[in-house]
Amino acid sequence: MTIKEKLDAVVEEFGNVGIVPVIKLDKVENAEKLAKALRDGGINCAEVTFRAKGADEVIRRMTKAYPDMFVGAGTVLTCEQADAAYAAGAKFCVAPGLNPKVVKHCLDSGIPFAPGLSSASEIEQALELGLDFVKFFPAEQAGGLQYIKAVCGPYTTMRFMPTGGINPDNLNTYLSYNKIVCCGGSWIVPSKLLDEENWEGITALCKEAIAKMLDFKVVHVGINCKDAAEAESVADKFDDAFGFAKKVGNSSVFASSYVECMKSPFRGDMGHIAISTNSVKRAVYQLKMKGYEADQSSFKYDKAGNLTVAYLKDQFGGFAVHLVQAK
Repeated sequence: MTIKEKLDAVVEEFGNVGIVPVIKLDKVENAEKLAKALRDGGINCAEVTFRAKGADEVIRRMTKAYPDMFVGAGTVLTCEQADAAYAAGAKFCVAPGLNPKVVKHCLDSGIPFAPGLSSASEIEQALELGLDFVKFFPAEQAGGLQYIKAVCGPYTTMRFMPTGGINPDNLNTYLSYNKIVCCGGSWIVPSKLLDEENWEGITALCKEAIAKMLDFKVVHVGINCKDAAEAESVADKFDDAFGFAKKVGNSSVFASSYVECMKSPFRGDMGHIAISTNSVKRAVYQLKMKGYEADQSSFKYDKAGNLTVAYLKDQFGGFAVHLVQAK
């Protein structure tokens, strides 16, 4: 696999996870416990910073315990640190700044690397080095999303992982922009909970972050009817009883936006339930971690290639379940 293919694969995985917890773990012996706490909370990713001694050993222990976990190294400032991280099993390396020597060494060695930057001049350096994915650090202090949007005007191919000042309140604001692949943050694994070895607390923060990022909402229920006449009849009842105005479409009749009466049996024994999310792609990834597989034959994409609709293979109480991109 070429370094370009490796970088593309890493960016794809970053896009799936959405949230990258930045971790400074001083107690190497807690590596496996922390990895489990993250995974239990729905986050199968970690950026282990070299600000703490033994970071390479933490990476080694995490990846040995959970080989499929997307573990990488952060605050990689030297070629030696990059080599140590990669030898330990790191799937990526990132840095707070752009050191051309380290970037070239990593790319030549086949190590996926994302340097940090916060200026247009540094973006040009990154592009010159052959990169199109970088860490934007410190994000909030360097101008935040407005700055990223501004520099994406002239630098249309660059994609970003903002880190620094990211929190539950601004997470989705960043992720809503199509040039943001994922966001890094330390709020998910605060030093206080690490010091207390409060794994349950870390798991809870992970679950809250995932719930915030995906923002699942039931948007409508579909009812399988035998034919168009029955579909209109059912919709009429909802209109009469609750004032849900009827709207006739090609394949179904809606009662307001809440109930879809299918003109002929569709997916699901009884019908389907539509659930909106901020990212169908990330939702499919998260649900797979929980054992719910998506039916790839049901996937629909927009003109930009973004996944917008996906059905799960399992039925819930006789109803098919499909994810739909929130508007």
